Amino acid sequence: MTDVIVGLDIGTSNIRVAIGEIIDENTVDILGLAKCPSAGLRNGSIVNIEAAIAAIKETVEQAEQNAGCEVLSCVTAIGGAQIESYNSKGLAAVSNKNQPSREINEADKERALEAARATLIPLDREFLHVIPRDYTVDGVSGIKDPIHMLGVRLETDVHIVTASKTAIQNVCSCVQRAGYGLDKVWLKTLAQVQSVAHEDELEMGSILIDLGAGTTDALVIVDGAPVCSLSIPVGGNLVTNDISIVKGIPIPAAEKIKIESGCCFLPSIQKNQEVIIPGVGGRPNELSSQVELCEIIQPRVEEIFRMVRDEIVHKTDLQRLSGNIILTGGGAEMQGIVELAQTVFGTTAVRLGIPESLGGVESDYRMPEYATAIGLIQAQKNQYKVPDRSSRKTGSKGNNKENFFTKIFKQLF
Repeated sequence: MTDVIVGLDIGTSNIRVAIGEIIDENTVDILGLAKCPSAGLRNGSIVNIEAAIAAIKETVEQAEQNAGCEVLSCVTAIGGAQIESYNSKGLAAVSNKNQPSREINEADKERALEAARATLIPLDREFLHVIPRDYTVDGVSGIKDPIHMLGVRLETDVHIVTASKTAIQNVCSCVQRAGYGLDKVWLKTLAQVQSVAHEDELEMGSILIDLGAGTTDALVIVDGAPVCSLSIPVGGNLVTNDISIVKGIPIPAAEKIKIESGCCFLPSIQKNQEVIIPGVGGRPNELSSQVELCEIIQPRVEEIFRMVRDEIVHKTDLQRLSGNIILTGGGAEMQGIVELAQTVFGTTAVRLGIPESLGGVESDYRMPEYATAIGLIQAQKNQYKVPDRSSRKTGSKGNNKENFFTKIFKQLF
């Protein structure tokens, strides 16, 4: 099979696009990438429709030029404050009390999942994902797939993610008014899992942390399924703001210094390099050092990690995870980020979330900041089977199939 899928990551500071060609069920070639400054967003939410439309269109057009193909539709993701999640249970009777047990089929699973969905949510929210964690058949728990098992009573534990209707409508409006179709909206961290996490990490229990500019999102996965998804309303922009205030320079200059010379863990600085702080309003440039800059950055990034850790402890009863803490997003590329996370979380099991090596002419996607765009391509690939096409044009006009991420967890759409 062959088709093209476009992953659109609408971030607070940057918009990233990845175009991937699905060669067969196991092969993806990355045809083109693009990254442009974002506009019209604040803390992950769209606040200026027209500015966001222009930024999306500019980025997609650059990706089209790089890939040499036309974009008709895309897949995108949302996160931040517009996301809420909780765990629920569903129950379905497989057979009546006076009848013998029978084999469980897909219809029974769907009824159990629908029962789990039957919870009251505010009118301004809608279901984004309903993810089965495991099943229980006649009191026997821990079953990942109950199909063909004999039973009378089927129960399921699910993780439900809801999103603001307004947030989804704003994203859809921006993408469509930019001239593209929108195939699906994913939870950002769930899409990232598809591109950076390994099966053994998910089975053992891992935490994925997306260090964005406006927000910091996290997803906790245990036994191959999410148990908690959360968002902290602070991110890399707060670090930039601290540099701007302490050094008395504009935000753009502070952002440039943070990217070029920033470090968030003092012991990881090998050599105390000089940092030039630009003057403002005719004031001469000031000479600073990387150590002095780190003393501004480290407390804020440490605070963000502590907020994530405390929120995970508050929302879950987990005592221990044996997998890894996986860091993604643009903030994960700062020097010393892994070492600082190891200190805050008290473990050496911390790594950067770098998308796996795929085919194609592009290779620049192998960075934490492209985890969402690449993950969207892989997530959408798992969801449907794409027919052969004679020309490269995007869109998900294929036959739907069960979306099963490396046989770990199932999505219900």
